[in-house]
Amino acid sequence: MALDNVISLENAVIAVDEHIVLTDVNLSVEKGEFVYVIGRVGSGKTSLIKTINAELPLKEGTGTVAGFRIDKIKRKEVPYLRRKLGIVFQDFKLLTDRTVESNLEFVLKATGWKNKGEIKDRIAEVLEKVDLGYKGYKMPHQLSGGEQQRVVIARALLNDPEIILADEPTGNLDPATSDEIMKIMVDISENGRAVMMATHNYNLIKHFPFRTLICKQEKLKEANLSEADIDRMIKNE
Repeated sequence: MALDNVISLENAVIAVDEHIVLTDVNLSVEKGEFVYVIGRVGSGKTSLIKTINAELPLKEGTGTVAGFRIDKIKRKEVPYLRRKLGIVFQDFKLLTDRTVESNLEFVLKATGWKNKGEIKDRIAEVLEKVDLGYKGYKMPHQLSGGEQQRVVIARALLNDPEIILADEPTGNLDPATSDEIMKIMVDISENGRAVMMATHNYNLIKHFPFRTLICKQEKLKEANLSEADIDRMIKNE
């Protein structure tokens, strides 16, 4: 793996149980790179992210993620890999019975943080990064969808990950809020973290153009989309 590569898959086969989703996957993502993954529902976008996250085992081939060999990873090593990854979901997965700050504190304590002062400082830091420094005392239901997604991004940043994996992070949000979330994600990559984002929102790809991969017919390929291609995809959505 090249020094700047934080994700590397070679001749990989990605499967859910015995169902093969993607074959012959060769992928490298560098530190600080922003990569979209597009494709129809069921084409393998989420399975690819789950494989990188070691939620699905790599069926064949080799893979290195944040310095861990995911084709050889032992179950006890998975939590250490995941500390180097930040995950952003479409459906937030916030704990509804506790405040924003308590949600973040729960994650820090679960990943080994013990010092109360350090926990408090880290929470303040990540909330500031997503412009929610003043809403830590609120319950999730008191926040808009966009604010909840900002909390999810703050949660993903807690352990200073090398990679952010985002699965349809703007799927439930209106266009203006989606743009705000994208600006945060772009800022994260400009600060040196790799961001891999599965999306079907082609407007975002048009307004924030980055390298785009497509899952199609069990293959993962460079999409090389022109602006006309993106306009056509937007029309067909």
